[in-house]
Amino acid sequence: MNEMSEKSYAKVNIFLKISDKRDSYHELVSRFVRVHSLYDTISFVKSSRKAFSIIGNFSCNIESNTVYKAYNLLKDFVGVEEFFKNYSVEIKKNIPEFAGLGGGSSNAATFLLMTNKYCNLNLTKDGLCKIAVKIGADVPFFVYEYDSANVTGIGEIVERFDEEILNIDTITPNIKCNTGEIFKLFRENFYKQISRNEADKLLKMKSVEILNNLNIKEANDLYEPAISVYPDLKEYTKKDWFFSGSGSSFFKVNNVK
Repeated sequence: MNEMSEKSYAKVNIFLKISDKRDSYHELVSRFVRVHSLYDTISFVKSSRKAFSIIGNFSCNIESNTVYKAYNLLKDFVGVEEFFKNYSVEIKKNIPEFAGLGGGSSNAATFLLMTNKYCNLNLTKDGLCKIAVKIGADVPFFVYEYDSANVTGIGEIVERFDEEILNIDTITPNIKCNTGEIFKLFRENFYKQISRNEADKLLKMKSVEILNNLNIKEANDLYEPAISVYPDLKEYTKKDWFFSGSGSSFFKVNNVK
């Protein structure tokens, strides 16, 4: 085969609540939903470079690229290094970076899935997720390929949630949000923990019910610290729009009744 391609979808957080601290990490309770209308494309293309290479426009150096990190975790598996002497990884970006839509995490997960398939590694989804969590907290969600899932812990606990596929619009201001800075401010000035009862309640509700019952501030614990760091985000706060992750993207679900 000269080329193999897969879609690498974006996600939004229907809600995102902090449940606890774990060392320098925050444990979360969240609903992740795949955005079918927004995706990057990952391709393995024939190459004569004889070394692992990534083709695409990125704001980071290759060592910081999530796909490069994923490769480093797989390269010792039989056949992987040899395969990528003959194929380059091409990433066509549509998902904005630093936007709360999980683009880098999705790319890493799609790379893991494709390498597992085309290098015949025969790893289960659970096995891939043990690798995925070493790359980033959002990567396991994308490995499981669920349209909707409850995500807890530091992102490593992913449970499928059965509901209708949501029609989601996103808008991303030209503001690159620094996740670490936003979490730091949250911990210093906005820290709160959702109770077990309230978390259980949200995890059982359909996404459309949650959005009908919560406003933007109630749905995402990171919204207030984000607009404190980046006050220009307030201009994009509109009725029926919600905030994804640590931003800067806002989203709207069109099939909310």
